[in-house]
Amino acid sequence: MSVTLLEKLAVKIYADGADRKGIIHLYREPFIRGLTTNPTLMRKVGISDYEAFAKSVLEVVRDKPISFEVFSDEFPEMQRQARKISGWQENVYVKVPITNTRGHSAVPIIKELAADGVRLNITAILTRQQVRSVAEVLDANVPAVVSVFAGRVADTGVDPMPLMRDSLEILRALPRAEVLWASVREVLNIFQAAECGCDIVTVPHEILAKVLKLGGMDHTELSLDTVRMFHEDAVSAGFQI
Repeated sequence: MSVTLLEKLAVKIYADGADRKGIIHLYREPFIRGLTTNPTLMRKVGISDYEAFAKSVLEVVRDKPISFEVFSDEFPEMQRQARKISGWQENVYVKVPITNTRGHSAVPIIKELAADGVRLNITAILTRQQVRSVAEVLDANVPAVVSVFAGRVADTGVDPMPLMRDSLEILRALPRAEVLWASVREVLNIFQAAECGCDIVTVPHEILAKVLKLGGMDHTELSLDTVRMFHEDAVSAGFQI
């Protein structure tokens, strides 16, 4: 798929990852409109100094939105971290989970942070009620992202498209709040996000590589490519019967 086609999709594509080299490479691509990461992705690539990593990324990522997540489970500390992260750079959004690990709602601190002008990315949302609770406290004048985990909903065997459309409707009165399709599992999800009208879709680095390679590919040619793969692997393995 050409980059031009991705640029024309009616959804903003954000790159999701914690590999600094990959982040910098994708940041420079015009079809990437923003970036996200989270503590799980950072741990997987062996990052131990959160702030040093974030600031090394921000040395380069200066003019596209990027989200960094708080990691405390206690709301006063979560709020302190959010304010500190927000102060790192103008293009930074702060990811705040919709609850802590005990299921206590983060809505009260979301309200306080939004009222103070902190750009938030509310994360780990999977229900309409969670979207409604956030919509009730966001400041209409402050940019915000509402990350609905469509991929995790799909993992449970439920079609996420109705939830995403409902989320867009719930947030319609907040023009500076954007709905983000989160937890992309496959290339198709990018096009589903565009189809249902989501503002943003956040895509793992490896799926971005796949869509650039296979997106829009002729299916007959892809069939032939698959047959060649099977044959080459059988030859390489030295199979005999």
